[in-house]
Amino acid sequence: MKHRLISIFLIVLYFTAIKADNLKLWYRQPAKVWTEALPLGNSHLGAMVYGGVTNEEIQLNEGTIWGGGPYRNDSPKAFGVLDKVRGLIFSGHEKDAEKLMADNFFTGQHGMPFQTIGSLMLDFSEVGDYSDYRRELDLNKAIVSIRYKIGNVNYTRTLFTSFADNALVMRIEADKPGSVSFVARYNTPYKKYTIKKNKECLLLAGRGSDHEGIPGAIRFETRTRIKAESGKVTVKDGCIEVKNADAAIIYVTAATNFVNYKDVSANEARRAQELMTKALKRPYAQQMAAHEAAYQEYFNRVSLNIGSSSEEDTPYRIKHFKEGKDLGLVALMFQFGRYLLISSSQPGGQPAGLQGIWNKELLAPWDGKYTININTEMNYWPAEVTNLSEMHQPLFQMVKELSETAQGTARTLYNCRGWVVHHNTDIWRMAGPVDGASYVWPLGGAWLSQHLWQHYLYTGDREFLKSAYPALKGVADFFLDYLVPHPKYGWMVCAPSMSPEQGPPGTGTMITAGCTMDNQIVFDALSSVLKATEILYPQNSSYRDTLQNMIDRLPPMQIGKYNQLQEWLADVDDPHNDHRHVSHLYGLYPSNQISPYTDPLLFQAAKRSLLYRGDMATGWSIGWKINLWARLLDGNHAYKIIKNMLTLVEDRNQDGRTYPNLFDAHPPFQIDGNFGFTAGVAEMLLQSHDEALFLLPALPEDWSAGSVKGLVARGAFEVDMNWNDSELTSATITSRIGGNLRIRSYVPLAGKGLKKAEGTNPNMLMRHGAIKDPLIASGLKAQYPMLFRTYEYDIQTQPGEKYTVCRIK
Repeated sequence: MKHRLISIFLIVLYFTAIKADNLKLWYRQPAKVWTEALPLGNSHLGAMVYGGVTNEEIQLNEGTIWGGGPYRNDSPKAFGVLDKVRGLIFSGHEKDAEKLMADNFFTGQHGMPFQTIGSLMLDFSEVGDYSDYRRELDLNKAIVSIRYKIGNVNYTRTLFTSFADNALVMRIEADKPGSVSFVARYNTPYKKYTIKKNKECLLLAGRGSDHEGIPGAIRFETRTRIKAESGKVTVKDGCIEVKNADAAIIYVTAATNFVNYKDVSANEARRAQELMTKALKRPYAQQMAAHEAAYQEYFNRVSLNIGSSSEEDTPYRIKHFKEGKDLGLVALMFQFGRYLLISSSQPGGQPAGLQGIWNKELLAPWDGKYTININTEMNYWPAEVTNLSEMHQPLFQMVKELSETAQGTARTLYNCRGWVVHHNTDIWRMAGPVDGASYVWPLGGAWLSQHLWQHYLYTGDREFLKSAYPALKGVADFFLDYLVPHPKYGWMVCAPSMSPEQGPPGTGTMITAGCTMDNQIVFDALSSVLKATEILYPQNSSYRDTLQNMIDRLPPMQIGKYNQLQEWLADVDDPHNDHRHVSHLYGLYPSNQISPYTDPLLFQAAKRSLLYRGDMATGWSIGWKINLWARLLDGNHAYKIIKNMLTLVEDRNQDGRTYPNLFDAHPPFQIDGNFGFTAGVAEMLLQSHDEALFLLPALPEDWSAGSVKGLVARGAFEVDMNWNDSELTSATITSRIGGNLRIRSYVPLAGKGLKKAEGTNPNMLMRHGAIKDPLIASGLKAQYPMLFRTYEYDIQTQPGEKYTVCRIK
């Protein structure tokens, strides 16, 4: 025991000694393009900092600046052709069904775009060659700094988007008095805007764009104020001039008239002024301290150390990562994902979209909106497990609002109760189908709703579950009405639908009925409401019976002729299909329907399907595959996928999936890949979806020693772990709400109160999905997986208590 404690102490001491510099992105030159600029954000205000020496650009976003205004895109013609559409699908005329939907399911509105403010430009008077340049983003503090030297003068700029005061704050200073001189001005892509002086501020006012026939309803105002130490500040109608100052502090605030998806009655000018007044009240040093404290309340909850870090600049580290000498880059990328979520999804704000809160265009790729057939959901995969539960709140609010707006969509398109959203939505909470008839997929709201249920599983918060119940029940009610018997198989299926974003081979369309992902999501939607009803309203036995009856009529998962998990009702999967979407593996991750211990044949079939898809894909798909390989308990393969992600985007390299600023490349930039990466690393270290808290379930051989603190498991357990020689050495688990803790480990453990697990885990927050037995293709001898031996233990925990377990030598 003494030797084991010494070993643990040395491991902890080593990793504690790792410098804070390991959580800095840094560069030897200014950014030339947007994907080299450094992101700042507080969920309300976003900024991309280029760090130019002579000309600085700070590209700005405000979370509620979107094109268009309140609207609906529900076509009243859809329901009139629904039965005919279904008949065409069931009779093998899917292409004709697609044409009929194209003529009847759409209104011409396909979602409104998230839009930029423009940029604050700073033109500096200093000229000459510069040296000693360094530009960095400190993840520990959420602060960007730029340092350089011109002649014998050292210049420093420090920027942060204050979490305490809701403003962009920038300090510019030099070590020689009177050396700070510059002009601040705006640059914006809008055709109609106003730039003017307002007392000591420079204002930029504008309006969101008209889009697809919907007039722009958003009005915005951005204010800039500069306070100088010595020197002179002059505000003009087009710019602010600073001359011969020792230092200058720039304050930027922005606001809109947006109140909620149906109300744009606020006064944006008053809001922007109030924010500026608040920002100016605090001295700079206090303002920075308050910002850091507010940010670190979230960020400091989790630490990860898996190895040494290179001291080279960030682009070099990405480019050379596959050499295997810089494991610290994995920890940096992991924490960068947490940083991005904190910065783009604060309580009271909008959810993180396809690019988080950062976008330089009026018409971003895919409008920068919410794509909810994987991408928005992936944004929030790290929220609970990496101890950022509060960051989930904007998504919960959006689901609540969609459960209101999308009731009309369910009635108008399908004559169903409840609510339905298709594969996209936006700030106006539109819910109808977009992008064409082949994209009619009525499962988006159902998938989103499962984030509410997962939050309950992670927290055990009954009051939250009660508040979420109407939205959860609304999804279930929709499917109770929408599902239809398949004339060939007899199962209840979704029709029309698709398996994002492809269709069965040979049909010429994505439109189909009863694909595997649909069945898995519907199973979760109905099962979660069944469980929630049992918890909150056990007297409602009739409704529970209705739910269970429909669950019993859903199709089972099927293992096809190639030993693959079938994507379709028919066994028509193409083993050479390497499509970016792996939709039929939803049941493996993020759901918990496929277990190696209770469903080994399905588990192996899911692995076969993932092998068919290959290891290379778009950035976000790589993020999903990290999580899938972690769930398949193959840490080495998950790490192989991580290496594919950490490949630098550069000319003549089509496989680059990480930009120099660590943004994920679809390409172009989509933030979901960053969040998928962070969730995937956490999933490699800890799992809690399958009846137990599994410690180090998918640890790669290369991560032979390390530690992690602050991860969260279902059942409301917070977990700290240390490992050495690729095996767990100790874990300390804090029980937030009490209850039975079942631990699963590859090594035998000892600890106070620990006893061998027997029977079913009584903690229902850690239960896996109770699915039907799979159907197996005729003549196929289905394969079993090769699994390592595990040890399982129970501890009966008390709220607020800590429990430590150690490996038995």
